[in-house]
Amino acid sequence: MTSPAHPFSLTKNERLHGKKDIAALLSKGKFRNQGIIRYCFTADNGLGYGRMMVSVPKKLFKRAVRRNIIKRRIRESYRLQKGILPEGAGADMLFIYNSKEIAESGEIFAAVRAILKDIGHEIRKSKGDS
Repeated sequence: MTSPAHPFSLTKNERLHGKKDIAALLSKGKFRNQGIIRYCFTADNGLGYGRMMVSVPKKLFKRAVRRNIIKRRIRESYRLQKGILPEGAGADMLFIYNSKEIAESGEIFAAVRAILKDIGHEIRKSKGDS
């Protein structure tokens, strides 16, 4: 599958899963911080679409309900803004939440927007488009 039928969907193919893919991202990816979210990405995964995953450490939030709220907010922010990435960009991304308090949806939305702009800039730079 190359791209989803609907631009605002988040299909299973767009979620990063599998030990090999995650290990490749962690070993070859670039780590950066954007406020309340730390992220890792690779600019080219060999596919025509981006894949993402979210992690909320149990060390910060013991209760699964709170971790799931944050993961849901990050996924929703990504789903609505993934169009920021260049067309046909195959980037793998890992979002790691690193604040001790649950952020409002607007704050998470802004952080994910800044992250996607940064990743898009890196993809364009690696392709030589500037």
